[in-house]
Amino acid sequence: MTQQVPQVPSTEPELAGVRNFRDVGGMPTGDGRTVRHGRLYRSGHLAHATGSDTAFLAGLGLHTIFDFRNAADIRIEGPDVTLPGVRNLNLPLSDPADGAEFWQVVHRGDLPQLRSLLADGRAADRMVESYRTLITGRTGEHGRVLRALAEDSVPALMHCAAGKDRAGLSIAVALLAVGVEREAIEADYLKSNDPHRRYLVRRADDAPAGTSGEVMELLSPLFDARPAYLRAAFDTIDSTWGGTEEYLSRGLGLAPETRDRLRERLLTTA
Repeated sequence: MTQQVPQVPSTEPELAGVRNFRDVGGMPTGDGRTVRHGRLYRSGHLAHATGSDTAFLAGLGLHTIFDFRNAADIRIEGPDVTLPGVRNLNLPLSDPADGAEFWQVVHRGDLPQLRSLLADGRAADRMVESYRTLITGRTGEHGRVLRALAEDSVPALMHCAAGKDRAGLSIAVALLAVGVEREAIEADYLKSNDPHRRYLVRRADDAPAGTSGEVMELLSPLFDARPAYLRAAFDTIDSTWGGTEEYLSRGLGLAPETRDRLRERLLTTA
């Protein structure tokens, strides 16, 4: 694949048709190094990228785009834009709001069904459980992503639909693997709450209740980046494997030399 020299933007761009884009470069590790700029990006889906968005993304010199959306997501929003010379790897992960049927309820603003699915803390509980499941049930996928990054897949962009849950947790796992502290990972994760980053829910034209206060309140836990969600993932790592190192070695099957290559590709020198 032909790659360009990556552009390192001096300020974070706000793309017109791509939500929640950012470079995770600059994040500190526990041993005093930092994540290199222009190596690892995260965002929401690329299906609605404008021409200028596409030109910007093409200028990043990306090797691989990891698309964690499932088939239902892609039917709703559409496929990613094509970037010349860039590999697009679709690696579906479980969506906290899983399934086309659920999203049809959201798009219609079907208040009785939304109440039954999400009221009385059920939405937040759903999110917490999904983060736990993404850790325990997706070790194969996360190990595959990290091995790809260690081999040849950087610069890389990871995205899902909103760029918050599946992409956010995959980014978190990559950052854990190179020694970024959990507090710094959480601070980056919470940036997804910024108004200009949040996922835009499309609703049917005949959904008069679709933007009502109650509907938005019911949906809010699904679209929030809450510390409790990410901490549930971290707690699951600790309770299942006894900590990050065992999770990476036993859970994801990462050899020490793979970790070393990841650090070489993603970090500045000490």
